[in-house]
Amino acid sequence: MLLNYRKYSSDGTPLVILHGLFGNLGNWGWHSKQLAESFAVYGVDLRNHGASFQDDELNYQVMAEDLKKLLIHLQIERCFLVGHSMGGKVAMQLAQTDPQIIEKLVVVDIAPVSYSSTADGHLNVMDGMESLDFSSISNRKDADEQLAKFVADEATRSFILTNLVREGEIYKWRINLPAIRKNYDRLREKPIGDEIFSKPVLFIRGGNSNYIQSSQQEEILKLFPEAKVKTVMEAGHWVHAEKPQLVLKIIQDFLLP
Repeated sequence: MLLNYRKYSSDGTPLVILHGLFGNLGNWGWHSKQLAESFAVYGVDLRNHGASFQDDELNYQVMAEDLKKLLIHLQIERCFLVGHSMGGKVAMQLAQTDPQIIEKLVVVDIAPVSYSSTADGHLNVMDGMESLDFSSISNRKDADEQLAKFVADEATRSFILTNLVREGEIYKWRINLPAIRKNYDRLREKPIGDEIFSKPVLFIRGGNSNYIQSSQQEEILKLFPEAKVKTVMEAGHWVHAEKPQLVLKIIQDFLLP
């Protein structure tokens, strides 16, 4: 099975963009359209997300293999790769296993390390998503009110509700929530491999986010010796959504010759 993707343009070096946990290719839609002026841009839905296939297995090794199969199908031998959060770990995993595919790598607000389950609000998000009584939901506002009991932040709820779809008269989640819950510990792991990726790498971190910390610099440079870290001030984990223009410029400046 192949991952769902959207091709935004055909001219230029292939540029593949990967979303984060609970996301889909639409999260990077604006950036994809802007970058399509300079690159052949492909937005991708990772397995169990968006319109891609669903499967009980979910870890960075199988997700990197999914991406490799898609690139082979698209006849892409070399590309630039951008990944946010979970997508960033998928990108780093591919850099570990198939470094020849990637010319330049952009990793957005994630490090090649394992994270504690208390480091973010994912467990509350999953609890909230699982708690929804779809029989009592007639619109998105109803779902938002129920989700607010578990997720206080309005922006986070808005992001999560992009996964709410209507099937006939009933709403449902389009992501494979049971598989994500089952494999959540695997998603907190670091990419597997000790291979050094010696090509250009840019890490973009949100100044208000704790996902990339100075204490992780040694681990980053051990695997990615050419890596540079750029901080976007007054932005959190969804740095590309909070500061879209600035993140776009940072990516363009890094990828363009």
